[in-house]
Amino acid sequence: MGLRIIGASYGRTASLSLKKALEILGYTKCYHMSEVVTNPKHSELWLRAWKGEFIWDDIFNGYQAAVDWPVAAFWPELMEAYPRAKIILSIRDPEAWYESAKNTIFKSMDEGMRSENLEIRKRITMAKEIIVEGTFNGELNNKEHCIRIYNENIDRCKQEVESERLIIFDPKDGWQSLCGQLKCPIPNADYPFINTTKEFEERWRNRKDPAN
Repeated sequence: MGLRIIGASYGRTASLSLKKALEILGYTKCYHMSEVVTNPKHSELWLRAWKGEFIWDDIFNGYQAAVDWPVAAFWPELMEAYPRAKIILSIRDPEAWYESAKNTIFKSMDEGMRSENLEIRKRITMAKEIIVEGTFNGELNNKEHCIRIYNENIDRCKQEVESERLIIFDPKDGWQSLCGQLKCPIPNADYPFINTTKEFEERWRNRKDPAN
């Protein structure tokens, strides 16, 4: 099938909302960190990819779109692997992004490593290697450092992705912007604004099972 959409933005840029939106638009299954919860073997596949073994068909079998981490750490490689795919860059104010990430994803890392559930610990180990160490050099508490890397990813995407492939999307603009750039009809449904910081925290407290 192959990916038709690749998300280049970090988690906490309304990526779960975008996943749901793309599925509403007919992109049959959109990959997201939450998919690793239901596919626990993918934790090891992502670590193998991080070491240079790009086994994309094993990860994305049955998916037409992919957003959020760990996808965002691999968008340059995925862009080459799926040359016909569009690249979506979701934009969020950097300060707001950091505060949201700090209070959700970053916070859940240490808590997850203390879980009695082996699959959760494996997933957090994968996320720590790719996100904490690989993306932010272990400095999650350094706000200036994290925001600089966040902005560098945005700048790199704008510079390296051809204009005809790049979709720059502010989630606040909802369907009109997304559908306009994808050149598809606006669906008869509200844009799915979901997974606020409060919702993330409630889900994490209830099941100790993070999904970005």
